[in-house]
Amino acid sequence: MALVTPLNDFFGTVADRGLALLGISSLGKTSSVEGTIDLCKRFMSTKGNASGLALSYQILKSYEAFSDEQKTDFFQLVLSSFSTDIELAKEAAQIFVETQSIQDLDHLKSVTRPQYAQLIALLNQTPAATMKILHMRSDLLIRLREHPELRTLDAEFVKVFSAWFNRGFLGLRNINWQTPAAILENVIKYEAVHGITDWDDLGRRIKPADRMIYGFFHPNLADEPLIFVEVALMGDTPNAISPILTETREPIDPSKATTAVFYSISNCQNGLRGIPLGNFLIKQVVEDLKTRFPHLKDFVTLSPIVKFGDWARAHEDYSALLTDDINLDSLQADDLEKTLMPAAAKFLSSIKAKDGKPLDPVCRFHIGNGARLERLNWAARLDDIGLTTSYGIMANYRYIIDDIEKNHEAFETDGTVTVSNNVKKLASLNKS
Repeated sequence: MALVTPLNDFFGTVADRGLALLGISSLGKTSSVEGTIDLCKRFMSTKGNASGLALSYQILKSYEAFSDEQKTDFFQLVLSSFSTDIELAKEAAQIFVETQSIQDLDHLKSVTRPQYAQLIALLNQTPAATMKILHMRSDLLIRLREHPELRTLDAEFVKVFSAWFNRGFLGLRNINWQTPAAILENVIKYEAVHGITDWDDLGRRIKPADRMIYGFFHPNLADEPLIFVEVALMGDTPNAISPILTETREPIDPSKATTAVFYSISNCQNGLRGIPLGNFLIKQVVEDLKTRFPHLKDFVTLSPIVKFGDWARAHEDYSALLTDDINLDSLQADDLEKTLMPAAAKFLSSIKAKDGKPLDPVCRFHIGNGARLERLNWAARLDDIGLTTSYGIMANYRYIIDDIEKNHEAFETDGTVTVSNNVKKLASLNKS
């Protein structure tokens, strides 16, 4: 990791010389959107290493200086300027139909692939460029709703990133109190499920022997976790988050723990949305925990149900019951629990998005990884987020080692949500 800065200094020197060769005066010089597109065209046709490095530096530097409006214009111009050449594709297709040769098929594939796919890949000339390109995709994502035509460009980012961030390039690290401070600061910043308030709070999640955090890292992003999971070793499957996070809990001897609980998973880089890092992470963490603590019997989650509240409030059978002033006291109402628990069981096991997969993204994630929806827990998360998103209900997903692949295949084949008998029984009580 210490080599990253000297390497960037070296690449910067090479880029400066390349800019001089190209007649561009400075890396700091910004360009108009049209001028940057012209640089992209020169970049795509350049042969020299120094000039290619210089152009990639300048393109990314110029992009970073753009306003929001300019960034939108840039994406639209990239789409129109570097799309597939239809005439070349037609010609290549006709030749292949006539010859049926492998060489002509390869040529057809190359000319049908849009040039902006190559542009995205080629811009990654240095370790520092990787994060800049991730930020570029983050900017693109927030524009897709108003500019759906850019989805084809985003699809190429996904393909490129799937290659860059495949499992073979990722390193699993156990993040502990000896981990460099820059990484620990990023863990505090990126925690997305149960916010870490300060360094003492972080210490409670990694200092005790029965608490740990695992993260995936990429060699080009030394201090930037891509995704991390927080783990609690416990004596049983938890039914609420408070006992896990409380300041006053008593740590247990890891040798006496029977259950590993994944209670928070945070994706750190928005630019990697849609890249399946989490499924690799969970499975590798399970393998590491089995090796370190062979006496562990169960691997479970304590998970939020992030879409249930919105779904229930929009459902005519529940909307009258769900007033805006539901609070901790009202959760004690027996009729509320009798209505919402079966509804949540139905929501997770049966309510699907347009693609036939669970509407709730956390459910989709764990079931897609091969877990089983094991149990629902009433009044499990009582902060404002828990009350708003799921009226305090949380879910346990269980990873049964021998069933993971079978459950995953059933999910991928027909969207099957594997559930326990307990959840099936609860869902059958739903009256809507």
